[in-house]
Amino acid sequence: MLAILLTIGQVLTQWRITAAQDELWIIRYSSLQRHQSQQIVNKALQLTDPAKKDEYKNNLSELRSIFVEFERVHQEGREGRIQDRNIYVPNSDSVQRLYELIRPNFEAFQTSTRELLKQNDAGLALSPIAQQYVETLLNNEKPFLKQMDAIVRQYTLELRNKLETLQHFEFYIFMFTLMVLAGIGVFIFRPAVHQLYQTLQQLIEVEKHTAAANKKLLTLNKSLKDTRQRLFEATKQQYQQQIDEQKSRTSYLIAGQEEERKRLSRDLHDGLGQMLTAIKLQVEGLETSLQGQAVQINNISTLKNLITQTIQEARLISNNLMPSVLSDFGIIPALKMLAETNDTNPAIEVAFCTNLPTTRLDKSVEIMLYRVTQEAISNAVRHAQAKRITIELFEKDNYLHLVVSDNGKGFKPQRLRQPMGQGIHNMNERVKLLDGKFKITSVPGKGTRVQVSLPYQSLQAHHEYDQIDARG
Repeated sequence: MLAILLTIGQVLTQWRITAAQDELWIIRYSSLQRHQSQQIVNKALQLTDPAKKDEYKNNLSELRSIFVEFERVHQEGREGRIQDRNIYVPNSDSVQRLYELIRPNFEAFQTSTRELLKQNDAGLALSPIAQQYVETLLNNEKPFLKQMDAIVRQYTLELRNKLETLQHFEFYIFMFTLMVLAGIGVFIFRPAVHQLYQTLQQLIEVEKHTAAANKKLLTLNKSLKDTRQRLFEATKQQYQQQIDEQKSRTSYLIAGQEEERKRLSRDLHDGLGQMLTAIKLQVEGLETSLQGQAVQINNISTLKNLITQTIQEARLISNNLMPSVLSDFGIIPALKMLAETNDTNPAIEVAFCTNLPTTRLDKSVEIMLYRVTQEAISNAVRHAQAKRITIELFEKDNYLHLVVSDNGKGFKPQRLRQPMGQGIHNMNERVKLLDGKFKITSVPGKGTRVQVSLPYQSLQAHHEYDQIDARG
């Protein structure tokens, strides 16, 4: 009887210990899924990191290897089976329900990772779609970890319950054996109790290691999020730097154009204009010396009129290149003069109105406003066949507004989606350099409207214009 009890107790103990060891492997595999999910998120972030494009192939290969192992381990855990060790532990209904709860998060990991593995080119991995897959991984990471923790706890709880049941069974056998042979019973069952104690210690150690690994993974997750934020800030700063550099280059180009206009204006005024004036004086002297010779006087009179027209044309070109009224008196007199100059054509009516005082604005603002108005009038005269042009310069809501409108033939709004002409492009670039807003609207048959808006600041500024009198 005693031998039978001892044999039954030993067999049950060894069977339960073996089962407990199998369940420990199942718990380890469940914990391994948590680590693998962290590795997948880490590799996905590295794939979409522009700074690690050179490592793209290696990261892609490592992600594929980890993902295959992750799917295999998850599937075996769901089935309660470990193929490598020929272990099969049927999952309880509670564990199966937890696996059903984690299924959406696991499938999100599957779908996003598989899509990322299709991105064979580093450029595709930087696309918004790839970023969305990474965001999906990040969104499902914490719920997945939380559910895996619940599964590990359930496994541990069930194993503890089984061990407690085993303890109770062993205790009953132990007590019964004590009644049969108390002294022998103590020495027979002591090794079994000791082995059971070691198993419990192993379970406790596994739980401690799992908690430590969980804490470490959470720290790693926070570090990865911080790294991602820093990468985002660095990318944003680099993009802003590129925009600033482009604005600087455009600013230098426009400044160079203005300097060239000044030089041409100065050369026309000081060079060609003075030489034409000298020729006119010589012709007038020759005309005086030929008094009485009608034919020669008529020819000289014609020549003198032609020279006078040439002088006026040179002055007009010089004034268009760099009007002296802009440098001497500011934007408002310059726009008035521009309107009056174009109004000399009886077929076109040009009107100018403003609510601003005569306070000078910043040099760059005045030049921009003048050039935009000049280009808008030129387009209205040459292309729109306008009969009336209105120039408005006013301050409203702490913004300075320039509006140039005409009643020309206009054009279809769809043309704005096509590459802009050079004139409109230049106007837009000049406004953007001063952080202003440029808008052009047009309706076929109802004219065109060009509007510039920028923060209004009256500046008693230093104006470094070349002082050129284009009127001679």
